[in-house]
Amino acid sequence: MKIEEIFGDLPELETERLILRKITLDDVEDMYSYCSNEEVSKYVTWETHQALNNTINFVKFVLNQYENKKIAPWAIEYKENGKLIGTIDFISWHTEHNIAEIGYIISKDYWGNGIATEAANEVIKFGFNHMDLIRVQARCFVENEGSACVMKKLGMSFEGTLRNAMFIKEKHQNLKMYSILKEEFSYSHESSPENVYHIQS
Repeated sequence: MKIEEIFGDLPELETERLILRKITLDDVEDMYSYCSNEEVSKYVTWETHQALNNTINFVKFVLNQYENKKIAPWAIEYKENGKLIGTIDFISWHTEHNIAEIGYIISKDYWGNGIATEAANEVIKFGFNHMDLIRVQARCFVENEGSACVMKKLGMSFEGTLRNAMFIKEKHQNLKMYSILKEEFSYSHESSPENVYHIQS
């Protein structure tokens, strides 16, 4: 399977509380509200947005990715109020190995509500069912206990700590590595009614 077959027209996904869709320029203010929060950006690779223009530039970059059929994030829209509250994506996809890595960011206003787990579960399911993946992995800074907790809730296995794996924010960071295989995901989720979501055409 080729990347453009999926990301040439990023599909909209839906869960009980969320719509995962393409990012638009209308999302800039919602995105800036959490990207400008230092607590939100503490454990990610990008710097805190200091001005709205930082967010505009990022959104334009994403729109260009969509246009060129390259890997790009889903917006996480909260159904209850229609707000963009985060993004989730496959930050890498090695088609020759049928392996991908997920990443996500959620507005601090929605922490502790299972939003990241709900969104990631749907994206992982999509990857296994529609992208021929056999493994999905995720990494986080060793200090990022919240993200590690999400990975555990998804049924991912902790594989170890990657020492000095990235030079981010003026220091080498140790990263925790988690993963889940297709057969493990199917076994742990197929009988759970709360995880029965659907793809919007």
